[in-house]
Amino acid sequence: MESLGDKLKTARESKGYTFDYIGRETNIAIRYLEALETENFSAFPGEPYLLGFLRNYGEYLGLDVDELLFLYRGLKIQEEPVPIEKLLRSPSKVPKILLTVFVTLAGLAAVGGGVYFFMNVPWKKDTAVAAQHSPVAYTLEGNFLERRLYRGDSVLIPLGGNLYKIDLLNLGEAVTLSAPMGNVILDLGQEINVDINSDGLGDVRIGAQDFVRNDPAIGVMLRFDLSTDMGTISEGTGAEILPPADTASAAPESPAGSLSNAVTIFTSSNAYPFTLQASFQGYCMFRWEILRERDRQDRQEQYFSRTEELNIQVQNYGVRIWVSNAMAVKLQVSGGGRTVPLEIGGAGEVVVADVYWVRENDGRYRLILNRID
Repeated sequence: MESLGDKLKTARESKGYTFDYIGRETNIAIRYLEALETENFSAFPGEPYLLGFLRNYGEYLGLDVDELLFLYRGLKIQEEPVPIEKLLRSPSKVPKILLTVFVTLAGLAAVGGGVYFFMNVPWKKDTAVAAQHSPVAYTLEGNFLERRLYRGDSVLIPLGGNLYKIDLLNLGEAVTLSAPMGNVILDLGQEINVDINSDGLGDVRIGAQDFVRNDPAIGVMLRFDLSTDMGTISEGTGAEILPPADTASAAPESPAGSLSNAVTIFTSSNAYPFTLQASFQGYCMFRWEILRERDRQDRQEQYFSRTEELNIQVQNYGVRIWVSNAMAVKLQVSGGGRTVPLEIGGAGEVVVADVYWVRENDGRYRLILNRID
């Protein structure tokens, strides 16, 4: 049977992924990815971390998570057989009946040990500990706070002479926080700007950096960054929207400078977050870059093959894309309850295009597709 480490390594190498790439995609430290593949379980600070990272890594590689957990538990309870010579002081002088008794007792002890282990698995103990956790209130001092929070914990944020409280309500498929303006839901690696004093400005950026879905035992690592210059907040989303250009002809990120061939995707009285969805029909090099959004990598690129999909969430202003073969990818934009397909070019055509918001002279907004020639 293939070992746990070999199964992970084979799946990773078959996809052509490096530790560095997977670390960026899953937010799992490279040293932990290597430890899982080499079965060096002592590298983890505790078993809840190990189990959480194993689940996330296995899901990312498309493996059967239950099988991975079974292999891990088998390694934990695996014991080398005890030589009969060590059970008996003088094997040659002990009657065969005593040898049978010793072997039988050893087998019963092994079975009993296995039953005890599964009746007292570590994650059950950890869950019980989490259930008994006494809520703690932390105060943001300075411009940021990074803490591991458990259900019931809270963070107090001083702003404008007032103290605003954010509570950790639940840890399930996502992180649910209770803020003065309503509930905030965060997925792993997601960041959201929150208007806690309802003045129309983003007051604090909250990011979920480390948690295991449906396992509250290890809590969640949350980061809170206070800012006085985050722009306006779109209604009902709690997401950051920086003011677009004052006129439709001003788009600093578009070096072409002309919108004469721009295609209008949405029109609205206000700008809002949107998702660019890419479905690949063949091999294609695809690059994308979020525009005007801080704390993002400048550019990302990847080779995609047939049937693969990519969702790019734009919380701010817009996104720039570069496609090696325009017909190898189908694009559509979703936002504000609507989905619109995009046509960017023909077969074999290399295309660079921006999808972003512009503001017209009458104060309304357009989400446009603008090719850069």
